[in-house]
Amino acid sequence: MNSDQSMHSMDGCNNQSVYSHIACCAQLAMILEVSSSPKPGNIDRHHDYEDTRYEHFLASAVSVHPVIEAAARNDSRVGTLLKSAVCHSNSWQSGGNTHFGAFLLLIPLSMAAGELLGSGNKFDMDELVARAHEIVSSTDTDDAIDFYKAFRSAGVRVNDVDEFDLQDDSSFVSLRENGLTLYDLMVISQGYDQIANEWVSGFGDCVKCAQMLDRFMDVSRDGALIPDINHAVVFSFLKLLSERPDTFIRTKTDEKTAEEVSHQAKCIVERLEGSGYHMSPFWDDVGIFDELLLEKGLNPGSTADIVIAGLFISLLGGLRF
Repeated sequence: MNSDQSMHSMDGCNNQSVYSHIACCAQLAMILEVSSSPKPGNIDRHHDYEDTRYEHFLASAVSVHPVIEAAARNDSRVGTLLKSAVCHSNSWQSGGNTHFGAFLLLIPLSMAAGELLGSGNKFDMDELVARAHEIVSSTDTDDAIDFYKAFRSAGVRVNDVDEFDLQDDSSFVSLRENGLTLYDLMVISQGYDQIANEWVSGFGDCVKCAQMLDRFMDVSRDGALIPDINHAVVFSFLKLLSERPDTFIRTKTDEKTAEEVSHQAKCIVERLEGSGYHMSPFWDDVGIFDELLLEKGLNPGSTADIVIAGLFISLLGGLRF
């Protein structure tokens, strides 16, 4: 769907504000991602973990509407908004970390969307991510400290950033003394962290995911390649996973395991692409891959976060299903 259709659909929603519209797109992106199934290794509508359930993700997605709306209004700094998002999420569910990585992507993208759409401009993907990159590049040391506080509250599994122990309060002093910003921390981490790489690279994989989703669901041509939003999300997830080892798996296990998972995803993707995107013959393969990762406790959570951001961008651009 093009930008004219997107703005038309937004204008018709009972005079709903632009900022609320942006927040709704973020919520729907989180809900569509966690609902898609089978999404190998991750919680979905049919699979839960022992301590974290599908319903926890739904509660988290619904809870952060006011935070995303505040981000769209540019009411606060990135770090403050991140802390607020984690607080809202935790207050509505007890399943632990559900969307920390997604919040890191959605908040600057929402801030950028609020600036562009709130000024009456039509949606433009390139302008959106360019402005989001400017926003993250402008973060400061306070944002870095708020980031540390937020991930503690979320219970995130992460690698420490060089000499900065994420569990040590003295790191706050070190950050101040070195004048390091949140963006600086992302630059340090980009080589092994997908979310950090998105910040530094200009949200490249988020855009790639959005473009895939738009292509699969484009019914204005002779029909969509994959005319089902669930299948489109699952394939986009597999495609991203096949191209980049997942940070969450690498942190939880090791680099070799993460690369093996990506290779398995690549084998499925290549067969699917070779068939002209006929999903049926390969759906059993996806299900078997899903069960294998679930059995081993290998959940590609960072890839899921990027899918959420891709969905968000597509929904802003007018994706409907």
